Amino acid sequence: MSSVLNRLSGPADLRQLSTDELAFLAIEIRDFLVRKVSRTGGHLGPNLGAVELTLALHRVFDSPTEPILFDTGHQSYVHKIITGRRDGFDGLRQADGLSGYPSRAESEHDWIENSHASTALSYADGMAKAFDVRGARRPVVAVVGDGALTGGMCWEALNNIAGSDRPVVIVVNDNGRSYSPTIGGLANQLAGLRLRPGYERMLQNVKGTLERTPLVGPPLYDALHGFKRGVKDLLAPQGMFEDLGLKYIGPVDGHDQAALEHAFGLARQFGGPVLVHCVTRKGYGYAPAENHLADHMHGGGAFDPETGVSLSSGGRSWTKVFSDEIVRQGRERDDVVAITAAMLDPVGLGAFAEEFPSRCFDVGIAEQHALTSAAGMAAAGLHPVIALYATFLNRAFDQLLMDVGLHRAGVTVVLDRAGVTGEDGASHNGMWDLAMLGIVPGIHITAPRDEQTLRTGLAQCLDIADAPSVLRYPKTALGPDIPAVRSTGGVDVLAEPDSGPVDILLISVGAMAADALAAAGRIAEAGYTVRVVDPRWVTPVPPALSALAADAGVVVTVEDGVVVNGAGSRFAQFLREGSPTVHTREIGIPVEFLDHGKVAEVRAAIGLTPRGISRRTIEFAAAVLGRGIADGKAGGGAASGEGTVFTTSPELSRRSEHRPD
Repeated sequence: MSSVLNRLSGPADLRQLSTDELAFLAIEIRDFLVRKVSRTGGHLGPNLGAVELTLALHRVFDSPTEPILFDTGHQSYVHKIITGRRDGFDGLRQADGLSGYPSRAESEHDWIENSHASTALSYADGMAKAFDVRGARRPVVAVVGDGALTGGMCWEALNNIAGSDRPVVIVVNDNGRSYSPTIGGLANQLAGLRLRPGYERMLQNVKGTLERTPLVGPPLYDALHGFKRGVKDLLAPQGMFEDLGLKYIGPVDGHDQAALEHAFGLARQFGGPVLVHCVTRKGYGYAPAENHLADHMHGGGAFDPETGVSLSSGGRSWTKVFSDEIVRQGRERDDVVAITAAMLDPVGLGAFAEEFPSRCFDVGIAEQHALTSAAGMAAAGLHPVIALYATFLNRAFDQLLMDVGLHRAGVTVVLDRAGVTGEDGASHNGMWDLAMLGIVPGIHITAPRDEQTLRTGLAQCLDIADAPSVLRYPKTALGPDIPAVRSTGGVDVLAEPDSGPVDILLISVGAMAADALAAAGRIAEAGYTVRVVDPRWVTPVPPALSALAADAGVVVTVEDGVVVNGAGSRFAQFLREGSPTVHTREIGIPVEFLDHGKVAEVRAAIGLTPRGISRRTIEFAAAVLGRGIADGKAGGGAASGEGTVFTTSPELSRRSEHRPD
């Protein structure tokens, strides 16, 4: 059969295809996804499992007039292929290329551009209400992963949707896994509908034994079988959803094209709120993904399409160091417990869970609950460690402020992938945390610059029992340790002239240390003396910064968070309280939603590179100190940098010389 995929230009073309052509198209799409994602990286497993489901949706519903919303948008690749974006997959998640999530800038078929789970039902409810108000009643479809239903926001939306007669079609893509296996009571209920041969065999064995038992055997089996039926009735999700006021269809085989189209057709015709329960297999049709038991190739970098084996170097990462250290701390302290929100392995808690299964809790996609539950644990004598991607802390700020902060609970929040994360785009950049966290009274925030300071920082956080603490680190590769030249009052001096006052005090926050050191080399070449320091703790601000600032003409801070209200703003405010005439400038991420691309590309676009940092620092110093720059050198003055020695470790000096911009 000739290629069906090549004939596809939009959803309308799907409705002209025969059954055989649809089956062949599904095979072509899976082959296309494996080939393209193997080169760019991305979310392969979820999309392989949603091929037939997405084809059926676009054959039954008239997108974009009838919106199709994807809850966790990483499962929208097939939708993008169908809606005319197939040619963009060579640039998937690359700068100026196709987004890995729905994008309103790309297509009219993308009504929303989200990737934080448990939100699509609220969008759908709002759209259905708006269409009604405007007299343009039409169905709205929300595709929700089973893991999303572990999030409380879904249930708030369901309560509103079920209480109306508006045509919202909720498609539950139930593959038993949100990222890792889905956690919680609802997940268990959904799993109860799947075939369990082992359970049935056990029941038959019990039946055989009881039937051979005189008198009490047969009546006891009848009672047992009746109890089984009652439990199944109690746990069946149709009863649960219909009690809310939702019509329930399913479970439907999520890889049976005809069954899916029939179910969606019934839901569309009903004209009110309906839930269609589709059972799919993550990674379906690609053996390496189906056999990858950890997450069925949920997401990742480039891989060999023949074997599914990752092509990444697999070097040491911030997450792996945290994983090792939390296990070590768990062995030494039996009060340390760990919490994850459906991301056990991605945040590095897999090893802790394996060694301490009774002390590790996966709460599902429920960050709000995670924080408040942790506050309860702390009140009862434990020290919980909550590990999250930094972007997802945004969802639980009220709980951090009022439930943890107000109660001065000894809870440690570990933020993985802080700062610019790159390919996943605006919704995943963990750049807001420092600005938010700074207004929580009594909070302690540490930003390690390397492996050693990560280990030390975690241990110090665990010793804080009367306030929340936060440890943050980035997605970028973990380089060699960065030793201090000296320390003063808890502030590490990473590089400086031999002695005396300097033109510029460069304060580096966390993992920006290597970039700050590289920038300092450029600044010194321009004729300015510069001292680079790492306070390690963003808050409380180390008092020693005051004396260091007093010994400099200007102070510049560098961070990988938003520049407004961030760490630099906090340092500047602290320094102005001690000396109103101090000259400060903050360098960080602008307050805007950043486009997707590799981390280095995104940072270059916003000037958060050694070259960008040095340029802005030199311009600021020149304006304040009243010295111009000629031929790359600062003119005149005792502190012009002539003859100064820029002292740092030999290893870091070599790295700075060859570091790309």
